[in-house]
Amino acid sequence: MISFLRHVFVDSWLGRVIAGLLFLAFVGWGVGDVLSNIGSQRADIIVRVGSQTVTTNDFLSAVQNELQQVARQAGVGDPSQLPVATRRQAAEQVLQRLMMQSEITLSADRLGVTVPDDALREEVFGLPAFKGPDGRFDRKLFDSRLQQIGMTEARLLELIRADLAVRALIEPIQNGARAPEVMVRQAFDFDAQTRTIDLVRFPLTVQAAPESDAAQLHRFYDNHPWLFQTPEYRHARVVVLSPDSVAQSVEIPDAELKRLYEAEASKYHVPETRSVQIVTAPSQARAQAIADQWKAGADWGRIQADAKDSATVQMDNVRQAGIPSAGLAKLVFGATLSDLQGPAQVDTGWVVFKVTLITPPHDTDFATARQELREQVARGQAAELIGQRVQKLQDAIAGGGLDHIPDNLGAAAIAGTLDARGMTQGGETAPIPASPALRQAIVEKIFSAAKGANPTLVQGPENGWFAVAVDSITPAQLQPFDAASAQVRAAWNDEARRHAANVAATALYLAAKAHGGVSAAAGGQQVEHPAPLARGRAVDGVPDELARLIFRFDKAGQTAMLDGADGFYVATLTAITHPDPATQAMQVGRIRSGLSQALADDIGMSYAAALQQVVKPKTNMSALKSALSSVTGTGGAGDTSP
Repeated sequence: MISFLRHVFVDSWLGRVIAGLLFLAFVGWGVGDVLSNIGSQRADIIVRVGSQTVTTNDFLSAVQNELQQVARQAGVGDPSQLPVATRRQAAEQVLQRLMMQSEITLSADRLGVTVPDDALREEVFGLPAFKGPDGRFDRKLFDSRLQQIGMTEARLLELIRADLAVRALIEPIQNGARAPEVMVRQAFDFDAQTRTIDLVRFPLTVQAAPESDAAQLHRFYDNHPWLFQTPEYRHARVVVLSPDSVAQSVEIPDAELKRLYEAEASKYHVPETRSVQIVTAPSQARAQAIADQWKAGADWGRIQADAKDSATVQMDNVRQAGIPSAGLAKLVFGATLSDLQGPAQVDTGWVVFKVTLITPPHDTDFATARQELREQVARGQAAELIGQRVQKLQDAIAGGGLDHIPDNLGAAAIAGTLDARGMTQGGETAPIPASPALRQAIVEKIFSAAKGANPTLVQGPENGWFAVAVDSITPAQLQPFDAASAQVRAAWNDEARRHAANVAATALYLAAKAHGGVSAAAGGQQVEHPAPLARGRAVDGVPDELARLIFRFDKAGQTAMLDGADGFYVATLTAITHPDPATQAMQVGRIRSGLSQALADDIGMSYAAALQQVVKPKTNMSALKSALSSVTGTGGAGDTSP
């Protein structure tokens, strides 16, 4: 929610327009299909707020840029690979933002907020997207980039002027917001608090399985027949039409790819990055003590555990601009690899640090990036093309089944035998050309279809379509005991080991609760003392689920037991450490800034909500559903009420 609020007032129309300037020149979401239906009633207007309007072009452009950001955060190469529900949610949030932007713009107009031409000129000249190599505004670059996205100069200036007016109205309302210190302290204590545990583990691999006799194995076989069945196999023919399959048939001129390559220069020309471990101590003497301990051979885990009065942080693959302190950034990027640095005083305190990895700057030339760029553009175009090809594929299936599919549709066809898990008889994953979600839908359809039934085209997840024909079915069969005897014995042993570990762990858990913890009750069992646990930070040997259980406890001495995949764990919370905020000024500052921004966003949201009561937005549901359909690749828009 905080991220959403921040987008409302920090990321403006202008921000989205500039961030998406070049990409939108090449990748669309079916705008043409929507605009082709424009009539005399301005069918391209999705929402009207007084005199302000949100058009399909505004909406789809903003959605495309939002989906690019969501895809990057999710580690997905292309927005079309995002789940339909994710794309729809992003589109609905964008619509809310655009409506609020329109409401605030309307309010600024009514209050007489004007933007002088000088301020408008200064804003345009200061935008990085329009600066040449010398760092100054470049008129030719400005005209070129506007031409690439099909936007007029007048329209861009209109958006920038509206954005400046909105900022002039909203920023004074928000600027006074400041998080109370008691809230900052509570948030810091929650985030920075650490917990130490005593831990005993019962791994399944070290448990001794008792000897089994024939009667026990037969009884286990009879009680667990599902473990010893050969699965049902089906031979099927499959045709898949998806953004990925269509993208393979799209031809992209090199000129377009080169323009996109230039637009995404920051992606293909990466500066030097470094990984660094940093300790910020409250005093020079304390920093020197930490440095001495580090030089003596202590590893990073030990330094973190012992430096409870200091702030410890590990930054991986960070750019120089990504380090909050300019002084510290200069030191880090001037240091040599693996050599301990400090103590040194910077604006955040006394620091000791070690650079653990240096990744030199690197450039990816066009020839190397070409395939990735081609896939990026082709998938964007495929999202639009797939709608045109669905009907042709349906007609082809109706006319000749799955054996007469035209080659020019971009559909992929396969045939083979698989089980309900999508595995072949050889134990390999069946090579179905589809994303995981679409693949799962295809497998489910194969195992619900009747043998010999006529194939029909079905819409699946992520804008994919498919048809299946089941040719033969081999039913599941229970293997005879003699044939499965090795599997039965192995499964019985696994079950016996887990039972033995469970009994031992339960006994220790009950004893630990009665006698003050695992150290007091462990007897001859090995007690481990892992590094202190912190929220959101993994510790070797401690399952995340166990760490979450420990953070539910409110006092030391409480014991937890976890049934894990690899064994059982019994742990007692031995201490709760509350760091002093004075020793971690950087982290406190980040929390204070984040909470203050959240409060400012809430104030802005409340103001926008109040404006909505004055001027009721009017939504063109037909235009909205059409636009959402082009985004999600589905026929329905879901719940789109503002």
